[in-house]
Amino acid sequence: MIDIENLSKVFGARTLWRNVDLTVHRGEMLALVGPSGSGKSTLLNCLGLLDRPSTGTIRYEGKDITRFGRGDVRRFRRDTLGYLFQHYALIENATVAENLDVVVRPRRAARGEGGGKNTDKGRAAVTEALERVGLAGREKEKIHHLSGGEQQRVALARLMVQRPALVLADEPTGALDDDNSAVVIDILREMSDAGCAVVIATHDAGVRDRCDAVFAVHESALVGSRASAGAMG
Repeated sequence: MIDIENLSKVFGARTLWRNVDLTVHRGEMLALVGPSGSGKSTLLNCLGLLDRPSTGTIRYEGKDITRFGRGDVRRFRRDTLGYLFQHYALIENATVAENLDVVVRPRRAARGEGGGKNTDKGRAAVTEALERVGLAGREKEKIHHLSGGEQQRVALARLMVQRPALVLADEPTGALDDDNSAVVIDILREMSDAGCAVVIATHDAGVRDRCDAVFAVHESALVGSRASAGAMG
């Protein structure tokens, strides 16, 4: 699904990582671990086209996405990619339902469905996703009235409604308590089991141990395996 070849990222005189080779398979949940500043988030940002590698290629279904122009980048983010951030990336003055709708409206518009407006099917998907994350009946609440854990649940519901082929999650449990962390891990695992590829940058051992593979950014290299995830320190 994703093939990374000879990827390097250099900032001035500092090399974050070099000659990275990695394949991420459909239906796989993969953890990126390493100390703060090692380049985990930068690697995620390169996969999500929020940043560019210094050298190398990232191929998605055979296409080198590092060569995408603005239009291709926009379509890739709209149709393929879902992002889960540590600090939620929600519209604070909008409602829960509006935050979910914002990711699917461009897809509907691109397909010429009702001018991008919501449909009965879309509203049912929102209701189902909010029920799954424990926020049923709270569609009309403003985001700034929710706790941090509830906001991350909204971000999870947004992913479920979006149904991306690839999820990139940057420290998704870093600011959460154990209960909310468990919800995040369970839903990401469900999405992976349903065929989505999930790549997570994390310090959380609980996340790491639920993944199919663990790779560490260590001394500017990426090391790891698809053996027992919990075996890695």
